[in-house]
Amino acid sequence: MIKTEIQDAINEQINAELYSAYLYASMGAFFESLNLKGFANWMNVQYQEEVAHATRMYNYLNERGGRVILKAIDAPPTEWNSPVNVFEEVYKHEQKVTELINNLVDLSMGLKDHATYNFLQWFVAEQVEEEASADEILQQLKLLADNTGALFMIDRELGQRVFVDPNATPKA
Repeated sequence: MIKTEIQDAINEQINAELYSAYLYASMGAFFESLNLKGFANWMNVQYQEEVAHATRMYNYLNERGGRVILKAIDAPPTEWNSPVNVFEEVYKHEQKVTELINNLVDLSMGLKDHATYNFLQWFVAEQVEEEASADEILQQLKLLADNTGALFMIDRELGQRVFVDPNATPKA
């Protein structure tokens, strides 16, 4: 049986992951409104990943005999100044999620919950990838400045991203 303190913290993280999904859906809608279909696709894949993260935590709580308590999800922003501004927010958001995951790891270590500590290592590695991906796109966008041709090249590249469900692969 999972400890109440860990259960509550994971429930909070489930909410944070679902908020992330909601945020990326909003960003995708913003890019759709600009007819930047590749950027919208990238955000849609990101949305799916965040839902998969929440699902992974949901399933873990159930496996450990815990109780999932879903809470209201805050409304995300709907407007940004530019693609650069969006990816500045994406990068900042992923840094915040990393902090939340690290806090969960610290809590699991403090409570000597080895199973949860082990479970969270996947998320630690995932956040390294999430931050690197967001920062790479942000840096590319900053380099192109007002070059719309380059913007459309990045849009085309981002349109190639596909969702791979991390929950469909066997557990390590």
